[in-house]
Amino acid sequence: MSAPAFNPVSAAQMEAVLRDSLLPESIEITDDTADHMGHAGHNGAPSGTHFSIHIRAARFNGLSHVQRHRLVYDALRDLIPQGIHALAIKAEPV
Repeated sequence: MSAPAFNPVSAAQMEAVLRDSLLPESIEITDDTADHMGHAGHNGAPSGTHFSIHIRAARFNGLSHVQRHRLVYDALRDLIPQGIHALAIKAEPV
């Protein structure tokens, strides 16, 4: 049995999911995959595995750093198994 084809996740997909679930005031997602070529955990794909997320949302107000990150991971739970290897998250309250 062959391995499933790699279908990279896009920053636009991630942004749509985060906008729908967390209603952010601002969001910026950068695909950093190319910066990790040759590193352990990189599958050779030119995009779709390593991302930086900077998100500001009222939903984060009163939450700890860990709680804010959990909300981001929970929102992206269906995309992560599609090949996301690393997320750098900056989640800020409004």
